[in-house]
Amino acid sequence: MNQYWPFSGLTRPGTPRDRLIVSLDLGGPREALSLVGDLGRMVRTFKVGRLLYRNGGPDFVREIRRRGAEVFLDLKFHDTPATMCKLAIEASRLGVRMFDLHPGSRETMERVRSEVNRVCRSEGLRRPLILAVAMLAGLNHREPAADSQGRAVRLARSAADAALDGVLTSAAETAAVRSACGRRFLIVSSGFGAQPGWNRWTEGAGPAETNRLGADYLVVGALVWRAAEPARAIRELLEEMERALRLGSRSALELFSARPL
Repeated sequence: MNQYWPFSGLTRPGTPRDRLIVSLDLGGPREALSLVGDLGRMVRTFKVGRLLYRNGGPDFVREIRRRGAEVFLDLKFHDTPATMCKLAIEASRLGVRMFDLHPGSRETMERVRSEVNRVCRSEGLRRPLILAVAMLAGLNHREPAADSQGRAVRLARSAADAALDGVLTSAAETAAVRSACGRRFLIVSSGFGAQPGWNRWTEGAGPAETNRLGADYLVVGALVWRAAEPARAIRELLEEMERALRLGSRSALELFSARPL
């Protein structure tokens, strides 16, 4: 029987390996499982998005779990409150490490959290991390950066007020969300594009710097899929993350803010 952690949001990722999430969404199920096999010793968690899930289904997620890896189920649930609760429960039964949903009303988010807690207790399941999506505001390139950050922060605060575990947001908004929501709130940062020389970034912070600025988890995809040697790319990224974390290490007391559970 799996262990139930009622306060999973208090569990902080530790090593760079714990903090790194590789997106499988640039390939089909067969290619994705091949990448899991190649990187499984270096990467703990893999992201499965809508298209890949549609092609592979629940059995694809179970196969990743069977191979010893964790799954971030990135389906961005968005429906009626009752349906979102059902989807969240099924994600929990699949054994995923985390899943996300569109932030709705505080009542809806609290209801989803409550139902997941109830089912995990009654069925002896590990309670997954529940994230709200707060990065879509950053994808409108015509919107001023300050407005984009403001919207992301408002979405993140609403998720924190509903006692969700954290948010999925863009790298550009990570520092602002961390400042607004405190250290107890989890941030999963995404939106890193691969440039020629995968570890060089033409604008904004790269993955390692984003980690230092407050991200708990980093989602990378293209820089791995487009690398001539994906395993080497991961090793170099983990080394960069380790250096950035050492430079930006904080007091352990900062892990506990006034943000309520």
